[in-house]
This record gives sequence, structure tokens and C-alpha cells, in this order.
Amino acid sequence: MAKFVPDVKTQRWIVISTNRSHRPNDVLAVSSSVKTGLDPFAQGNEHLTPPEVFRTGTGQANEPGWRVRVVPNKFPITDIHEVIIHSPDAVKDIQDFDLDQINDLFFAYRQRYQTHRDDGHVLIFNNHGELAGASLSHPHSQVVVIPRQINLDVLVREPVNNVVEDNKLFTVYCPDFSQWPYEVWIAPKVENTYFGDTSDEMLKELSIVAKSTICRLRGCYDNPETKKVRAELPFAYNYYIFHRHYAYLLF
Repeated sequence: MAKFVPDVKTQRWIVISTNRSHRPNDVLAVSSSVKTGLDPFAQGNEHLTPPEVFRTGTGQANEPGWRVRVVPNKFPITDIHEVIIHSPDAVKDIQDFDLDQINDLFFAYRQRYQTHRDDGHVLIFNNHGELAGASLSHPHSQVVVIPRQINLDVLVREPVNNVVEDNKLFTVYCPDFSQWPYEVWIAPKVENTYFGDTSDEMLKELSIVAKSTICRLRGCYDNPETKKVRAELPFAYNYYIFHRHYAYLLF
């Protein structure tokens, strides 16, 4: 069971979960488990995960045919912790997907948010690549639920400046005071909305701007000047969907 400990110095809560030390790691081995057929997130290996709780696509539960699959995390941070497997493909991710696959993924995000919104604070996050904190190379996101008695800092939306992209429903921009290199926010134009209330139309627009944003970041990473600094470090990014509005932190 997770323990929530207040950090007196930073005035923040720390989550302690000892079983996380036992989670597998195939990133350093460059998907050696995939090569031997042991990728637990691959289609056909559904028996290697806990029983699924949601899927998009076809087929029976815990059988092939899915497009996006959600299972409980075997090494949870909190009492409710799930893994959202982006697709059966062990390599391709949002920047490579067609829009239908991305929309399926965000549909799964919304469904899991709606499922757990009465259980506590719902946080959805993605770590893409070893440098971003991923322990398994097969693209996936995670959903954790924090008990309501734990007070979370509410992220205040930065003023909309440095606009990168703009459409009728979302604005993509870089905050004036970034916490991370290449930080980007994708914010809905209607403020004070909950992700669980996102309409189908908004999900489709979000799919478009999310792919565009990550592709732009990939372009920054591939820039020769950036390569001089990053050398051969792999492309990596994180994004988060907060409980009250979208704020993607990508780098």
C-alpha cells in the first residue's frame, strides 16, 4: 500500500511505494524482451498482464483484437494505478500514429478519468523514453488516483503568450516561465473545464494538436544545433493531463 508523506522542506507530498523497485526494465536492453517475445504489452501476450479493465477495438477481453488496452499496474504507486497501452505496436507512438489511433488513445484517457473521478484526484501521465522515466519501451501511459484528503497544488494557467498553434478549441503555447526545457502547454479555450467532460469533437481536435506538438518537438530535437548539445541522447518527452485542465509538459 502506498504511503503519503509530507515533505516539510518543499511543502509537498511524497508518495512512497516499495514495490516499484521490483518493476521490470527493458529500456536499457533496447527491447530485448520484445525480441524474445516477452513484451508484456504486445498483442498475443495478454496473459502476461493483469486482467484488462478497458479496451478499444474488437475481440474478447484479454484476447487479441484491441487497439488500446488498459490494465492494472502490477507495481502500483497508489491504490488505484493503471497502465494504458497505446497500441499493439511496440515501437510506434503518438508522433507516428494516424489520427484515429490517437483519438482511440484519448478516448481511453477520458473513459478512465470518468471511471475514477469519484475515487479521488485523477492524474494521467506519459513518460516516453528512458530519459523521461519509462521502464518499459512499449509506448504506454499511466493513470493514478490520489486520495482527496491529499491536497494537490492546483497548477495556475500561465498567460497565453508565445503561441505555437491555435485552432477553434485549443491553444498551444510555451509559458513565459517554463519549469522544463521545451515546455509546451495545450490548453482548452474554455477554462475551468474537467478533462472527463471533454466532448468527442474536442478529443478529435486534441488528437490533431497533440501529434503536431510532438512532431514539432521532434523537429527541435533533430536540429543540428540541438544535436551538438544532446549528442546521441534518444528523443524523450513527458506529458501530463491534470485534473482540472490540460497541461502537457513536453521536452
